[in-house]
Order: sequence, then C-alpha cells, then structure tokens
Amino acid sequence: MGMTIAEKIIARAAGVPEVKAGEIHTVTLDRMMSNDGTTHLTIDMYHNKLRHPHIADPSKVVFIVDHNIPAENPKTAAVHKKMRDFARENGIAMYEGKGVCHQLMVENYVCPGELIFGADSHTCSYGALGAFGTGVGCTDFLYGMVTGGSWVMVPETLRFNLHGKLREGVYPRDLILTIIGDIGANGANYKCMEFAGDGAHGLSVNDRFVLCNLAVEAGAKTGIVEPDEKVKEYVESRGRKAEHLFTSDPDAKFLKVYDYDLDKIEPVVACPDFVDNITPLRELPHVDIDEAFLGSCNNGRIDELRVAASILKGRKVKDCVRFIVSPASNEVYLQALREGIIDTLLEAGAMVMNANCSVCWGSCQGVIGENEVLVSTGTRNFKGRAGHKTSKVYLASAAVVTASAVAGYITGPESL
Repeated sequence: MGMTIAEKIIARAAGVPEVKAGEIHTVTLDRMMSNDGTTHLTIDMYHNKLRHPHIADPSKVVFIVDHNIPAENPKTAAVHKKMRDFARENGIAMYEGKGVCHQLMVENYVCPGELIFGADSHTCSYGALGAFGTGVGCTDFLYGMVTGGSWVMVPETLRFNLHGKLREGVYPRDLILTIIGDIGANGANYKCMEFAGDGAHGLSVNDRFVLCNLAVEAGAKTGIVEPDEKVKEYVESRGRKAEHLFTSDPDAKFLKVYDYDLDKIEPVVACPDFVDNITPLRELPHVDIDEAFLGSCNNGRIDELRVAASILKGRKVKDCVRFIVSPASNEVYLQALREGIIDTLLEAGAMVMNANCSVCWGSCQGVIGENEVLVSTGTRNFKGRAGHKTSKVYLASAAVVTASAVAGYITGPESL
C-alpha cells in the first residue's frame, strides 16, 4: 500500500521505510518554534523540573515574540526578557518585533518534507511548503527541545482535490472557510487535510498558506498542499534546499476524498461565534461594524494588502469605523512601503500597526468593547476572542473586510 504525503514525512522523521495511519512512531524533529504565548512557561519548566537541563540542538529551535509586541505592561515585558535572556544563554535564534511567527518561519526556515513542532495551533501553516507542521503544548515542546525528538500518531488523511480557478473577487480565504463550513469544526479531528489537483497547483505559495493555516479550525493535525515547482522556486530563492517534495502515491489510502470546483466558490462570512458558522456574503443580513482588521498569520501578506489598497484608492474609511492593518512581517511591510500601499492605507484613514498578531489575538491592539462588532481576517471568532465577551467577530476575506471598513457594515467591494 502506498503512502500519503503526511505518512512519507513521518516515515522520514522516524527513519523507517513506511508508516500507516494509527501507528505511533518516535520521530526526530527538524525544527521547533515557540512564541511569547507560552515560551515563558517552557523556560520555567526547563529550570525547575529538569534534573539535567540542556538543549539537544539549539540550531533547530526558534523563539519569536509576536503576540504582544511591543510589551503593553510590566508582566509582558518580563515574559519578553525571560525569552531574550534564555535565547542568548543557549544560542537560540530569537525574533522580536519582526512579524508573526508563522510568517517568519516560512520566510526563513521551513523546507518541504520537514516535521516541525510549534507551540502554537496554527503551525499547520507550514504545509504551504509541503512540510508537516503541527501545534503542541509547552510540555511537549520542552521535551522536543531537550531531546530533539518526540512521538507522533500517524493521522489519517482527508484529500481535497481542487479543480479550476477561483473567480475574480473570490479568494483562498473564501475557499477554506467554505470547506470548514462543509465538513464542520470537528470534521478533520486529528486528520491531515491534503490539498491537491490542478486548482491547488494554480495557487501561489501565499494562497496555499491561507488554506493550511486554517486547517486546525476544522480540527486537523496539519494541512499540506502537494508541493511542486512553485514551492521549490520559493524555497531555493531564499537560499534553502527543497530536497523532499513528497506527493501521495497513486495507491495511498485516504479516509475520504472531496472534490471542489473553484469557480463555484463565492465570498462567504464566518458568523459568530464559530468558524464553521458560514454564510454566503449575498445572504448575510445587514450588520453594522465598529472595527475592521486586516492582518494575522492567515491574511496579512502582500497579496491581501494589495487588495485592500485597490479598494481604498480614492475612498475613505467610514468615520464610525476603526480600520486596523497589521502586515504579517517586516518584509511584507517594506514591500508595501515600496509599492505605495501604506500611503494609500493611511490616506484612506486606516491605522497601520507594526507587524504582529494584533487584533486577531485580542490582547494588545484594537481590543473591542461591550457589544461591539468586528469584521476580521483573523483566525478565530470565538466568544470574547477579540475583546469583551458580548462582542461579536465575523471572519471574511481582505476584500470584504476593507469594503466593510468603507461602508460601515459588512459588504463586498462591488457594493461601493
């Protein structure tokens, strides 16, 4: 029996010729990433719980401060200092104020075929480059950091064959939200969501990032787009090697296979308070908003900023709306500056923040108040996710978020 992409990656990491879904294997990790959400807890356990603390391979570990940056209070400042000191003492790469962790990992580290643990649920983003990225808790991260390995139960794979091309005004964000709405927030629990077909290969690396990033919102262990020449070119253009462009064998076993015609996908909105509560934009009743957010690890790249600028050109953000934009990384920010996108955003009345998790995290920037409504390109819309427990979060594409910021209610750019 052949193997899926996920199975091939785990087999490589386990040093065995083949694996099957449901098996548990000891694996060597290619890379580990932890951000300021839980790294301080990992460091405390390292110092207080281990008899002989050590780092197996510091070159495989990356610390990133992105959730609360710059620090907004002394408690957060202490967390950052703890990370900074530990990284310096142990020779660990540390990024602070450079962007969102997953964006930085894809820009600087991830290679096809790697098995990567991240102390953040959206580590599944790395499947955009054909890697197996998965989120773990700080205890599992500590074990991986000090031993260099861990264990993994091989997930079953759900195959999503994508056909054709998205219509103008429809985005990968609409596609993945539609899929989550179809299979449900528990529809891929501990499964790998594998995306393939001519429709998948027609997507850019940035577009693939969008699909894999939200796989966890369907409960998936990881999401992977079948790697191709686009992945190879992206990785090698950044001075890395693309040695393991794994694809599923013709006789690989999939738990279920789905087929999606991309030209049938339409703009959608995820309504409060669940990511799988999907409504076509054309069917959404009138919803006034208080705030709009463009950013996060799902939708803060140059593609989305270009969309926003094209809509805002010659227009103004509604007086009653706060439109917050946070590029996914400084690299993205600089590109937007060169293209004049930042000028357009500011002239229209948007607030452009530093590259960080920002509003999506709901902790340090743009927190929404009692009964306020946010339309966001963030990753989640759970109750209280972005502020007060009575507030409401709607998820949509960069185009819908930007158009809504201009209109003052949730709508698409065609209505402006």
